[in-house]
Amino acid sequence: MASPLEDPPMEEEEQRPQLTRALLHRSATNNTSQVAMVGSNPCPIESLDYEMIENDLFDQNWRMRSKADQVRYVVLKWTFCLVIGILTGIVGFVINLAVENVAGFKHDAVSALMESSSYWTAFWVFAGSNLVLLLFASSITAFVSPAAGGSGIPEVKAYLNGVDAPSIFSLRTLGVKIVGNIAAVSSSLHVGKAGPMVHTGACIAAIFGQGGSRKYGLTCRWLRYFKNDRDRRDLVTIGAGAGVAAAFRAPVGGVVFALESLSSWWRSALIWRSFFTTAVVAVVLRLFIELCGSGRCGMFGQGGLIMYDVSTMFDDDLMTYHLKDIPTVILIGVAGALLGGLYNLLMMKVLRVYNTINEGGRAHKLLLAATVSILTSCCVFGLPWLAPCRPCPTTGSPWSPDGTCHALNRFRRFHCPPGHYNDLASLFLNINDDAIRNLYSTGTNDVYHPGSMIIFFVASYALGVLSYGVVAPSGLFVPIILTGATYGRLVAMLLGGHSGLDHGLVAILGSASFLGGTLRMTVSVCVIILELTNNLLLLPLVMLVLLISKTVADSFNSSIYDLILQLKGLPHLDGHTEPYMRQLTVGDVVAGPLRSFNGVDKVGNIVHILRTTGHNAFPVVDEPPFSPAPVLYGLVLRAHLLVLLKKREFLAAPERYPKEYVAGRFQAEDLDKRGSGKHDTIGDVELSWEEMEMYVDLHPFTNTSPYTVVETMSLAKALVLFREVGLRHLLVVPKACDRSPVVGILTRHDFMPEHILGLHPVLLGSRWKRLRWQKGAVAKYFRSLLVWIANSG
Repeated sequence: MASPLEDPPMEEEEQRPQLTRALLHRSATNNTSQVAMVGSNPCPIESLDYEMIENDLFDQNWRMRSKADQVRYVVLKWTFCLVIGILTGIVGFVINLAVENVAGFKHDAVSALMESSSYWTAFWVFAGSNLVLLLFASSITAFVSPAAGGSGIPEVKAYLNGVDAPSIFSLRTLGVKIVGNIAAVSSSLHVGKAGPMVHTGACIAAIFGQGGSRKYGLTCRWLRYFKNDRDRRDLVTIGAGAGVAAAFRAPVGGVVFALESLSSWWRSALIWRSFFTTAVVAVVLRLFIELCGSGRCGMFGQGGLIMYDVSTMFDDDLMTYHLKDIPTVILIGVAGALLGGLYNLLMMKVLRVYNTINEGGRAHKLLLAATVSILTSCCVFGLPWLAPCRPCPTTGSPWSPDGTCHALNRFRRFHCPPGHYNDLASLFLNINDDAIRNLYSTGTNDVYHPGSMIIFFVASYALGVLSYGVVAPSGLFVPIILTGATYGRLVAMLLGGHSGLDHGLVAILGSASFLGGTLRMTVSVCVIILELTNNLLLLPLVMLVLLISKTVADSFNSSIYDLILQLKGLPHLDGHTEPYMRQLTVGDVVAGPLRSFNGVDKVGNIVHILRTTGHNAFPVVDEPPFSPAPVLYGLVLRAHLLVLLKKREFLAAPERYPKEYVAGRFQAEDLDKRGSGKHDTIGDVELSWEEMEMYVDLHPFTNTSPYTVVETMSLAKALVLFREVGLRHLLVVPKACDRSPVVGILTRHDFMPEHILGLHPVLLGSRWKRLRWQKGAVAKYFRSLLVWIANSG
């Protein structure tokens, strides 16, 4: 859904062609929403200008650009990639270092109290510290930067699709994202660091893409090369990939994740720069891990940054598999898809409830966060009492010969006597990274009790659904990995001797299947899993389980990120077209009234139109005496008109500027797009009555090569052009030459299903549908199955 500030479709009512199909009934009004919910607050949404504006100033700028300027531009691109990689790697390390130390100190304090039998004191310390940490994260998010809440991946995906939501990449958002995510993850909330790291990397890159700052005195001439949305989009794509690399130490996975899941437009040059940036991230992380190897970083150990390295920690023969294990892999894939589809369904229902609560204001947001924190603390501290104490074996790779539990897996005694451990507490009272490392450990088939696995799976599944909607920086990736690993171990236990697969291996496959069932990603998840475990032998099984889980889960609902995009109201353009778009032409969806300017227009008329409309672009039509007949000269942007009005370069008579006048009074950087922050508005322009009666020549500032389509083109074909080229405005021109030279303008809002079906509600039944299992169909097939079983018996 577009916003009131976005360009509404425009068309003169009397010029609209009559529909030729009687079935295409057009409603009188369209009541679709035009704002998005970002940070639980409605905010205006605009599109990004990826199109290259070709006008006289642009041509002059390119003619004056020397070879040295081109070299500087290329060098700056690679320099920015280097700096983005270094900063993202540092931030990723700092987040992991802080989480491991804050959470580790809390867990050690609770363990010490438990060993002294101060059980109630341990609970109050645990629950109180969790509450303080989460309230701190929620407070800075609610009061400082609401856009920093959640994972940020849906917002990054929408931005790379062409949607510009306010403040999602601001410096304030970056700071809140880093600090808030550390506090939220350390509070034992069932959230992760990966999603916020993607948003963090994108924020770092977007700040470099501002093209300098007048406010802070950063006005270097070289930086102006990046004052456009095209280069900013490329930098944000690279930064998002770097964030994945920093979260998982997966440089190749970061590149593939950005390509498969985030970017809507990809160029071959981006692969090189993105791969270079993620490689820099990997080197920076390795450097800091080696520096911390001697214990100089507190509780941050060599196993930080969730690198599990199962191939070097344990024997390779435990990672083997055979053809007879394929049915087990298929079962894991199907079950992961069913669980993933249900997870997405429950998540959407919970988020809708949370949105209703959050609309009540900041106090309601903090109250919700406190409620979830208390519930989580009660579950995490209370459920381990249901697990039996198990003695530490004296044999096997993860155990010490003296009979104590080895520190590698960070097992917790909880209330157990010395020489014993509580398997459920070892999963609950650890950060998610260590819990996943425990579950991925091979050669530990007898470490966990089946009852403990069932309890932890149900609790992890439920807490993952309940935790994400809290107003704090939180990710979905790591909790889904943890829940999937638990489910994989549980399947391996239930199969028992029917499967020869090691339980740690099945846990890895469970994570892959649950990721495929919720996120609906295949290649990127496969690469990330392989880089996490450092074992290429898993490739065939991970590929198979991902293909099965994604295919089956697509029969129920969409990806969790796509569902969150819809819930937030971000107008994301999908890669497919709806069938009803082939029944409509572009002339069927444009609406009026059309506002345009003459090539030389009066200042008062321009000011009046800018004040009475929210359009961001206007057609420029030449009429006599500047042309023999009305002709479309091009498209002029609102931002460029504001620059002209502020400079007050007006004419006393309706005539063209002299040829050399524009070159002497204007520069190409005057029309460069400013970065985030306060933009110019028509309210900032103050003109006298004499100036309002003067004229402005719009020809030198008009884009003379806008993209145009004929009014008879199908809407489906226009959508493909609009999305693939990355447009913000698409002009519709008439089929006949005896009409006005422009019919209307198509914007992102015109391609939204809500808008189209609001105009033509009769087409609602022809929406594109995947192969979805409906509730009634499932119930029918289930009853048929029961009848068949009864008759067979």
